[in-house]
Amino acid sequence: MPEAVYGLYLAITIAITIWVARTLSRNGVVFLVQCFGHNETLARSTNHLLVVGFYLINIGFICLTLSLGSEPTTLSSAIRFLSAKVGLAVIVVGAMHFFNMGAIAHFGRTVEGWFAAQNAARAVG
Repeated sequence: MPEAVYGLYLAITIAITIWVARTLSRNGVVFLVQCFGHNETLARSTNHLLVVGFYLINIGFICLTLSLGSEPTTLSSAIRFLSAKVGLAVIVVGAMHFFNMGAIAHFGRTVEGWFAAQNAARAVG
């Protein structure tokens, strides 16, 4: 029974991670294009790097937490095991999303300032 529960945990959490990464990547590129002064190449490259980092951190976390806690031996302990581990993984995925959004917003403002400075220098020169 423990092997099936572990497999189910991995399948659920990795599927959630892939779904969230694809959703954020597909919908986030528009936001990144705006943040990076409409430089689509930079936005797509940054988007891809964020997705890779998102996968690495979340899948690493999922694998590490697999060994934490006691091994489920009954159906009720398997349900508790799955709900606790999947819930924790979902919270980490959500936290990663908010961290990424904050970092993008901060970096986007910095890049927008660079573009504004370049445009001002071109207007003067």
